[in-house]
Amino acid sequence: MLRPLNPKASSKSGILIAVALTITMLYFGRQIFIPLALALILSFLLSPLVSFLERGRLGRVAAVVIVLAVGLAITVGIGWAVAGQLLEITGHIRDYKDNLVATVHSLHPLSNGPLGQATATVKELNKELEVPPGQPAHSAARATKPIPVQVTAPPTNFIEDLRSLLGPIAGLLETIGMVIIFAAFMLIKREDLRNRLIRLGGQGQLTVMTQALDDASTRLSRYLFLQFLVNCTYGILFGVGLYFMKVPHALLWGALAALLRLVPYIGTLAATTFPILMALAVFPGWKVAVLIFALFVVLEAVVANVVEPWLYGSGTGISAIAILVAAVFWSILWGPVGLILATPLTVCLVLAGRYVPQLSFLEVLLGDEPVLSPQEHFYQRLLAMDQDEARNIAEAELKDKSLDTLYETVFIPGLRLAEEDRHAEILTDRNVDFISQTTREIIEDLGDRMVRPVTQQVRDGSLERQPSALEIVCIPARDEADELVGMMLAQLLQQAGYKASYLAIGTVDDMLRKVEQGGYRIACVSALPPFAVGQARSLCKRLRAKLPDVAVVVALWQFDGGVPRAQERAGGCADAVATSLSESLLQIRRLATLGMAESPDAQPSAEPDPERDANPGTGTLERKAAS
Repeated sequence: MLRPLNPKASSKSGILIAVALTITMLYFGRQIFIPLALALILSFLLSPLVSFLERGRLGRVAAVVIVLAVGLAITVGIGWAVAGQLLEITGHIRDYKDNLVATVHSLHPLSNGPLGQATATVKELNKELEVPPGQPAHSAARATKPIPVQVTAPPTNFIEDLRSLLGPIAGLLETIGMVIIFAAFMLIKREDLRNRLIRLGGQGQLTVMTQALDDASTRLSRYLFLQFLVNCTYGILFGVGLYFMKVPHALLWGALAALLRLVPYIGTLAATTFPILMALAVFPGWKVAVLIFALFVVLEAVVANVVEPWLYGSGTGISAIAILVAAVFWSILWGPVGLILATPLTVCLVLAGRYVPQLSFLEVLLGDEPVLSPQEHFYQRLLAMDQDEARNIAEAELKDKSLDTLYETVFIPGLRLAEEDRHAEILTDRNVDFISQTTREIIEDLGDRMVRPVTQQVRDGSLERQPSALEIVCIPARDEADELVGMMLAQLLQQAGYKASYLAIGTVDDMLRKVEQGGYRIACVSALPPFAVGQARSLCKRLRAKLPDVAVVVALWQFDGGVPRAQERAGGCADAVATSLSESLLQIRRLATLGMAESPDAQPSAEPDPERDANPGTGTLERKAAS
């Protein structure tokens, strides 16, 4: 009997096949797709200028023609000047040869030194190995000399003759012509193309496709335009610096720096190498070459660390490793053009992964957004038994968060994930012990650093607090995870100036006996849903029956449905119910204030609390205060 196919596996296989076919199509159809991609990027770059001219009451076609004509004229002018300087360099290569050889030789060791002798020996051995045994070197050279062969060329037409005349420039001119034509039609018919893409996304996907296209056009246009300005400014500053250093052909090196800066990470370094070589060939010594490198370091440091973060804001949305992988991938696929287009094309892929569910893996692989939430990351490192990185995550989160927020957003959700996996029998005993022990050590360390100094300041009087004389205890409902959260709450109560402690997990009778012997007036039952809710309700009833003078707070941490739903599950036996650390602190403060009010030598209450006054209790301390 045939088994039905797994829909998820079939979907993944279909995606892999589609990706493989797409890559194959992009490679073999690169003569069409390269101009199309260049035209797409060019249309995103020029669309703000076209829109600006249209707002000046100029027609769409006229605006596109003017923008393309001006852009082409500037490009041809700069290209002509750069090509002239490049030809001038090739014509003077022999003039630079002597100085360049002398500079390079200054780095070489003396020929009579050990390293020089070893190098000469290796060269001689290589020459001997290249000659077959028993054959002199001069006869081998004559034997390998190619024999000229005359081949009659077939007849050609005008186009082939023109191609032969232009040489390598013919392919470049064809690509430029196709890019201009594609870009013109994209700019003129951009609304029509947008509507077709929306229709291609399918009916019922209007909202998603509209958001995707708006995000793509806004982000990509802004990024490309700002990058164009930054690169042009960088090239101008670099060229001006070289001009004042008297380096020949400063315009060429400035234009090359602006162009190669499109290549991630290594582009500017490669662009700096050429004028350094020119300086070594023209000027004696290393002074000018060092100055050029210093200019590169200063410009790159300012632009990369100050200008670009200020202009780009959150950046392109691509991770650093994804930029490198994309540069390698597109350069293999499309050559040097792919290397320049790597970043813009990858931005488009990230946006597609963000808005198309079937391509969501692209955003995960290429995007710079964290793929794991802080609590998931913390729990994952605990699963991997990496105590150091788990501690580093807590430290990093604590830089921007308070201690209670760290516990609320990272530790408690992480412990809840661990409890779910433990009850599903996914975790081993070793994992459970490591997670509990590591979390306990981190909590104790944070308490030593943040809670005890505050408590000492309260005792010294350097920090104004209203500490309560009532003893408060946190009791775990069921598991060690409940004990750990109770430990967190006790720390926060101590930080707030209360006399608070927590009990280790044990039998219910033992914990009740410790509460009675400790003389505690407020007990907080710590329970981590969904597995400890029943035990929390049972423990609350036992506390109420055995110690009626103790006010009870039931804390169902991050309970789904909030406080109203948690009150229903608590069974009405508690004086207060909370679902977070902040709510627990508020309820304990209210109960502590009422407990001090009934004491004959109680201190005056703290300032009026509207939240507390709007939520009067009906538990043990409230009834005593009312009587």
